[in-house]
Amino acid sequence: MTNYKDPNYLKQELLSRLRTQFNVTPSEASDKQVYQALSAMIVEILREKRQSFINKCHSNGRKQIYYLSMEFLMGRSLKTSLYNLELVEDISKILGEYDINLDKIYEYEPDAGLGNGGLGRLAACYMDALATQAYPAMGYSICYEYGIFKQHLENGWQTELPDNWLPGGSVWLDPRPELSIDVHFEGDLQEYWDKQYHYISHVNYSTVCAIPYDMYVSGYGSEGVSVLRLWTAKAPNFDMASFNKGDYEKALAGNSVANAISKVLYPNDNHLEGKSLRLRQQYFLCAASVGDIVNNHMSVYGTLDNFHEKVAIHINDTHPTLAIPELMRILLDDCGYTWEKAWHIVTNTFAYTNHTVMAEALEKWDVNLVRRIIPRIFSIIVEINNRYCAQLMERNGGDSAKTTSMSIIKDNQIHMATLCVVASHSVNGVSKLHSEIIKQSVFKDEYADSPMKFKNVTNGIAYRRWLYQSNPGLTALLREKIGSGFLKDGSELKKLSVFANDDAVLEQLRKIKRENKERFCKYVMQNSKFAIDPDTIFDVQVKRLHEYKRQHLNVMNILADYNMLLENPDIDFTPKTYIFAAKAAPGYYLAKQIIKMIWAISEEIRKNPKISKKLSVYFLEDYRVTLSELLMPASDISEQISLAGTEASGTGNMKLMLNGAITMGTLDGANVEIRDVVGDENIIIFGMKTEEVNALKAAGYRPEDYYNNNEVIRACINRMYKGINGCVFNDVADSLKNSDPYMVLADFDSYRAAQQRSSQLYQDTRKWTQMSLANIANAGVFSADRAVNEYAKEIWGL
Repeated sequence: MTNYKDPNYLKQELLSRLRTQFNVTPSEASDKQVYQALSAMIVEILREKRQSFINKCHSNGRKQIYYLSMEFLMGRSLKTSLYNLELVEDISKILGEYDINLDKIYEYEPDAGLGNGGLGRLAACYMDALATQAYPAMGYSICYEYGIFKQHLENGWQTELPDNWLPGGSVWLDPRPELSIDVHFEGDLQEYWDKQYHYISHVNYSTVCAIPYDMYVSGYGSEGVSVLRLWTAKAPNFDMASFNKGDYEKALAGNSVANAISKVLYPNDNHLEGKSLRLRQQYFLCAASVGDIVNNHMSVYGTLDNFHEKVAIHINDTHPTLAIPELMRILLDDCGYTWEKAWHIVTNTFAYTNHTVMAEALEKWDVNLVRRIIPRIFSIIVEINNRYCAQLMERNGGDSAKTTSMSIIKDNQIHMATLCVVASHSVNGVSKLHSEIIKQSVFKDEYADSPMKFKNVTNGIAYRRWLYQSNPGLTALLREKIGSGFLKDGSELKKLSVFANDDAVLEQLRKIKRENKERFCKYVMQNSKFAIDPDTIFDVQVKRLHEYKRQHLNVMNILADYNMLLENPDIDFTPKTYIFAAKAAPGYYLAKQIIKMIWAISEEIRKNPKISKKLSVYFLEDYRVTLSELLMPASDISEQISLAGTEASGTGNMKLMLNGAITMGTLDGANVEIRDVVGDENIIIFGMKTEEVNALKAAGYRPEDYYNNNEVIRACINRMYKGINGCVFNDVADSLKNSDPYMVLADFDSYRAAQQRSSQLYQDTRKWTQMSLANIANAGVFSADRAVNEYAKEIWGL
């Protein structure tokens, strides 16, 4: 294998690529050409490294893990790969000889925004960790031509622009057309018997060709490399006869339906066409991926009898559920297995992670839509359900009402989460609290029926990206004080605890935080001409915009402070900058209203020179992984304020904690575990607990009582009606006053007290820095390395 650690090899390889690709020397090359050549060189190194790693795994007969997810929020690959391969210094030196700045080269890579938020980012973190822990792993997703939209605010209103990431990002994609798979939609089923055997054949279907592109994900300090295989949809052939007759529309129609599948991440599905396209996307991903996994396995073992012993397939949330009936289809129709044998293989192969307790997010598909678009898969789901219900009737002692309530198909809908639970050997939540909630509520009956399946694996983050890559000052301090072991083993961060009373270390931590804040302020000034004062508290809430995440609770408190400062501008007030970043789903009107409200209050405060010295609000546009890498190290307070019992885990809370921000949060998701490791004195907890939320709901929650009885709440909501910066927010105000589904008003006083407490704590500089140090020192448990090791041991049997 190439000796990529040899600086001479690297230099000659880069020169040769610039010459052959662009016919330039490094001195003549543009930064963009250097980016292309350097990236292509790293892809080549990773491809070779992956080949030798996987050959070794095959010869040792190692079990492989395949991770299916509709989203992978990868961010940029060049910087991560150079850090993980430990080539940053060598490459910087080589480029430095030609006066080329490596940081400027990084800027040419667009974020691969193939995801919406936490779910996709988690999948990306696991690819990194699987490679680092040297597990043979592949991720599967769709190569969306347009990733998550670029967000632009026009007078505060979110507008979505296409995210055309492929021109700059395609250098990271290694095309594998020889491995393409045909996926069949629509058509008719024909059944017949032949010598006691029952055959079903699927005819008159339309075909879409799935063409794979591989993205390589390097591990840190390991021989492992993960592959993310991304599928592009193409029409298999062109209707030449129609074209020759002049019927161009008909000739191109098949192409446009096929090509739409990999066009856009998550089409808006508040209409039938969107639903139909999303179902096609999901089946396309599952059929291509399962077909590929089966081909892979056959090429090594030549039989599927041992499939479940050598293959673990993981379903990340319900979007890839159709992989289950698709594997059944291959085993039954293509390989002639009996139902019992096929089902044994399937149920020992699949494991499922649930990511949400929200009823509206647990996918259900209309029976008629599924029957029309994927008829054979539909008939298999029906058969799975019939057999499952028959067994349930036996186990439930003939209780037909209970059996109906547990059925996969009910009310003319297929419940995907139920199908996952029925067909998987393991079902896990993503934090201790969430895993308990799914056993008590979402899957209460299933848990009673098969308790052994249910497990917990608390989420983890690829922490090197947010520390080693994004916070060089803190990384240098850690290396000096505790050695470099923490880069490979997050639990080593614990060693920092011994410096809790060391004034020199505390002083250095403050200096590093200040430098990170200045770096962020400089970025904001360059990109949006907004001046942020680094001497204020940076209070940060960055995540998808959703009512349950309660960005509007944060806004309510800001409005209360603003009203207070208007009445008394000279009041003693610790200066604070509230930083928001969030994308709202394109069809989610109320979420877009909340974004506009954040923008409006930001604008109104900015126009008041006296108040804006004490209080300012900034909305960071088009939030993505690369921006996150800049913001996390600069943050002082991490807002994790979802209603208890609604956030499965959260991973932003872990990234912020790792960089020394103090969590202000409810006892929800992984906040519970953050509190467990840092202790009550190093976190700011407020609000109702899950059981208190449930009790208040059961008693009949009346938000209007809070509005009528609390002067501060009333003033904040009335201001939304009256206008902020000339804009009224009647819908947000009505929602809070009349229904308030996520109990913002019930938690308001407690949250406001927590905000005041944070300002008091911040004034005690030494105490605040000690809290910050405790958070950094205890963040190791939230490493994705730890999480994938738990999956490997407890779930995948690696």
